[in-house]
Amino acid sequence: MGYSSWFDEHAKMHKEIVDRLVAEGKTKEEIIDYFEFENMVEKEQDFCPLYKENRKCHDMEKLNCYLCACPNFRFKDDGIKKVDDKTQYSFCSIESKDGRQGVYGEKIHQDCSKCTVPHHKSYVEKHFDLDWKKIMQECIL
Repeated sequence: MGYSSWFDEHAKMHKEIVDRLVAEGKTKEEIIDYFEFENMVEKEQDFCPLYKENRKCHDMEKLNCYLCACPNFRFKDDGIKKVDDKTQYSFCSIESKDGRQGVYGEKIHQDCSKCTVPHHKSYVEKHFDLDWKKIMQECIL
């Protein structure tokens, strides 16, 4: 699965959950809180493959999953540029000190596994929109 297909699939799942919560009359605060890891593991098992293992994607105590993926992540499925004999497919637009470029054979991908930026409630509140794709609109190059 390429970045774009994951992106579209995830946006659809996210929208279904948010639409349901809005229909229930949930406030912005309640919607954000709903996306806390522990609640999502219990109520939204299909949202993330890690939920079935009760495993977090990042080692942090309070993980919010509203911004699964990061608004600072940039990608292009057919490659962004050549670096030596490799193709770069993604990068971090803020060059987070906790991220790195991972080389996997002939491919270079952004490794965000040590970066927790989008999973803090305060970050979600600052960038909140009911439309996940709107928050993430700059990701696709």
